[in-house]
Amino acid sequence: MNITVFCSAYSLDDRYSVPASEFARLIGEGGHTLVWGGSNAGLMGLLADGTKAAGGRLVGVMVEMLKHKAYVGADELVMTRDLAERKAELVARADAIVVLVGGLGTMDEVTEVLELKKHGMFEKPVVVLDTEGFYAGLRTQLERMDAEGFLPRPLGELITFADTPAQVFEQLKG
Repeated sequence: MNITVFCSAYSLDDRYSVPASEFARLIGEGGHTLVWGGSNAGLMGLLADGTKAAGGRLVGVMVEMLKHKAYVGADELVMTRDLAERKAELVARADAIVVLVGGLGTMDEVTEVLELKKHGMFEKPVVVLDTEGFYAGLRTQLERMDAEGFLPRPLGELITFADTPAQVFEQLKG
């Protein structure tokens, strides 16, 4: 399975890096392919290292302006002109999307995918690994949108949340 992961390119403390490392190990041990932003930096680099060490395949999708941060050793590295093209490529290659902790870029990516799902233009699973309750605010907002009629489809059809890396894979199988 090609698992596209949206996450931070910043180095983060153990609260976030340990679950990301565990998730990377599960990707690799499961014989899956990590499709990610192609960076060697921060959580992205940690994810790639862990996936590769556990036997997984790596497909990086890197934007040209950040090529100096490209992960060396990816099985495939795709260069895109800009962030919009990169997002489209990440989504196109996904059998599933998993969201780890991240900043504005991660929020941009996940909200675009939810908009695509809302319109039936992307029908694959989207699972948020909600480490340390990082996405509690997003979850609350989405639940309110659902309860108050702002979503044309039930929230559970658009996105699910997991507390542990193992739960992410349970949801992907389900």
